[in-house]
Amino acid sequence: MRVLVIEDSLRLSKYVRDGLAQAGYSVDVAHDGEEGLWLALSNEYDAIILDLMLPKLDGIAVLQRLRAKGRKTHVLILTARDSVADRVRGLDEGADDYLVKPFALEELIARVQTLIRRSYGFKDPVLSIGGLKIDTARRIVSRGSRELSLTVREFALLEYLVMRKGEVVSRTEIEKHIYDEQAEPSSNVVDSSIHRLRKKIETVGAGDLIRTRRGMGYVIEDQKK
Repeated sequence: MRVLVIEDSLRLSKYVRDGLAQAGYSVDVAHDGEEGLWLALSNEYDAIILDLMLPKLDGIAVLQRLRAKGRKTHVLILTARDSVADRVRGLDEGADDYLVKPFALEELIARVQTLIRRSYGFKDPVLSIGGLKIDTARRIVSRGSRELSLTVREFALLEYLVMRKGEVVSRTEIEKHIYDEQAEPSSNVVDSSIHRLRKKIETVGAGDLIRTRRGMGYVIEDQKK
């Protein structure tokens, strides 16, 4: 999943970016409100982490302009302002959650995971499909007592396809949501990742969940085996 972090502190933005990346997220970072707004309007993100006290354009203005443009991306406000009035204003302007600095990285990641699940219509952190259980909180995939050994990127790919269950997902969409922008993955990289993921799913007897739609992309279906 792809997350945008809009935070002017270089140290804090690196801390958050590294933590999210280690948890399997693709992360873009902006250090002022104008750059953050441009990125948010130019790309598709699964969640946005937004500081309020930003140079050039403050966080509330960024949020207002995002919502005015019809962007529904879930936004987590991250700020040192801890008054009730500040929290209420942020939520009234369209934020989905609020976390006050200083914070625990584990809590931030958990809140981001919750926002992303909510944006795709899921509440339970454990997704079930075709006999597989995908624990989005612990980042574990299993079938019965057998656990799949997936790389961080493979888990992210499976999670994204499951959350888009029943929809044909193009290679371009996979690239945008799963891979870092700097990586510039080719369609061959996506195909190779799908191939490896299919093989691993098959080893636990879950069947071929991922179907290819030639010239369109991939769709994951629950075969209920």
